[in-house]
Amino acid sequence: MDQPPIIDIHCHTAGIGAGGSGCFVSAQLRRSWKYRFYLKAFGVTDGELEREGDGLVVRRISERLARSRTVQAAVLLALDGIVGEDGRLDRERTELYIPDAFLAAECRKHENLLFGASINPYRRDALERLERAASDGAVLLKWLPSIQFIDPADRRLIPFYRRLRELGLPLLVHTGEEESFTWARDELGDPQRLRLPLEEGVTVIAAHCASNGNNEGERNFDRFLRLAALYPNLHADISALTQANRLGHLEKVLRRGELHGRLLYGTDMPLAATPIVSPWCQLFRLPPGEIRRIAAVDNPWDRDVELKLALGMTEEILGNGARLLRRINGEFP
Repeated sequence: MDQPPIIDIHCHTAGIGAGGSGCFVSAQLRRSWKYRFYLKAFGVTDGELEREGDGLVVRRISERLARSRTVQAAVLLALDGIVGEDGRLDRERTELYIPDAFLAAECRKHENLLFGASINPYRRDALERLERAASDGAVLLKWLPSIQFIDPADRRLIPFYRRLRELGLPLLVHTGEEESFTWARDELGDPQRLRLPLEEGVTVIAAHCASNGNNEGERNFDRFLRLAALYPNLHADISALTQANRLGHLEKVLRRGELHGRLLYGTDMPLAATPIVSPWCQLFRLPPGEIRRIAAVDNPWDRDVELKLALGMTEEILGNGARLLRRINGEFP
């Protein structure tokens, strides 16, 4: 039987604008403790980025991933910003910006990195940007609605959804609460807002399985499950589900056997390389000896795979990302 490669469907990068990348981090976020935490997680310093450029983060991700025994590739995600009423990027309100052009060029340098585009559909030239992203080899499109101020239920987006479907690009959408930035409009992370793109035939991936937060007095996870029962084109990734703030969520998702064929492996790197995803957080779920074994695994991707397998993830789930990309693109990119 053909064993598909294991793809991390949800991996982040960042940049400060060094080397002409076009990336930026807002002054507010740079003053936050989170900024220093993320730099350490990526294994870089401000000084190194200024000297070598933002491509250094991408290179270090690729090098670290290349040392994994289990995971062959990762989808690296761009991040568009907030768009104003004039259809242009609003730099004043955007906290983190990673442009498609920069990331597409960097991913082409590394065989184990796949380009995940990000386009705010309220841009004046959103459809042209979508065509360009597809031409540049994007394997999916990523939205973080609560940070980008995108309402997936906005019917003005129907032409964008229809072209997305025609191009065969999955839409990876953050669902649930967002805690990585200094603020968020969490009502936009309501999974029920994904009905419109699903009805338009878009392959939608609900990031983190809507595993935290509430909307309209109901848990986001329950709202996700109701949607998944109606739309077979709704998938979900299991990234972040072993973080200290989401303990027990992975097991909760895995108990839903009907979802296993639509669950995709992801890490939410670089967070999977930090103490908030330590195997020791699972002390009441796994035997101490098993935790010691997993904690001794040096590579963060291998450690993440071992931890999730120990908590019940199936081999099927590990291969679903490659199967999905093959089905949509005809072959693995």
